[in-house]
Amino acid sequence: MSQNESSHDTLWKLIKDIRFGMLTHRAASGMLHAHPLTTQNKSIDEQSQLFFFIPRNGELYERLHRDSQVNVTYSDPGKDSYVSLSGTAGFIEDQAKKEALWSPMAKAWFPEGVTDPNLVLLAIHIDHAEYWDVDDSKMVQLFKMAKAAITGEPPRDLGEHKKLSVG
Repeated sequence: MSQNESSHDTLWKLIKDIRFGMLTHRAASGMLHAHPLTTQNKSIDEQSQLFFFIPRNGELYERLHRDSQVNVTYSDPGKDSYVSLSGTAGFIEDQAKKEALWSPMAKAWFPEGVTDPNLVLLAIHIDHAEYWDVDDSKMVQLFKMAKAAITGEPPRDLGEHKKLSVG
């Protein structure tokens, strides 16, 4: 398996069951702003992209045209799994791709369906990824933190933290 395939598999394993990602971008004022978006992918594609449906008439569409650098974060506190993805936003006008990613839940936001003229397919090309994943039980984690508090030594072995080159 190539390094990219391994990175894709690892990232997908961590985010596939998390319904919403928080997409952060820079507003015209320079302030960071985040939006919750539903990931439409069934897997991370070979171009290292994630897909989201957004409205053409919304602030996010306008802002991403001005500054396409974004961050998408996923969090599953129940599994102690956290992912941060940095990348570049782009828009895809491919009706077949929209249809392939369409789900009945998207109709709540786009009532005219997959042919809604307000529907835009946002593609985030992932350039860099970082994740934190803890396999220890909560009790083991609490023990390690309590030990660190008593000894004054930072907690060790609280899970896996890796940076991945994806794109």
